[in-house]
Amino acid sequence: MEYHVVVEKLCKCAIRKNMPQIKTFDDKENAYRVARAWAQELNESFCGQHSFGVVEVDDNYVITVGEGTY
Repeated sequence: MEYHVVVEKLCKCAIRKNMPQIKTFDDKENAYRVARAWAQELNESFCGQHSFGVVEVDDNYVITVGEGTY
């Protein structure tokens, strides 16, 4: 089974950096670890206009994009 980490919406910073919108994994735990690390990295390295979090949807993880700073 495949597990996906999906960024719900690519902001301007993500588009500028050619960031992928989806990553696929064979292991659910690994997908979760990558999703949390990815969201943390986005919170720390992007412009601060958005905050990023992780939500589980079915067997996948969505990196949510909210307004405001982290």
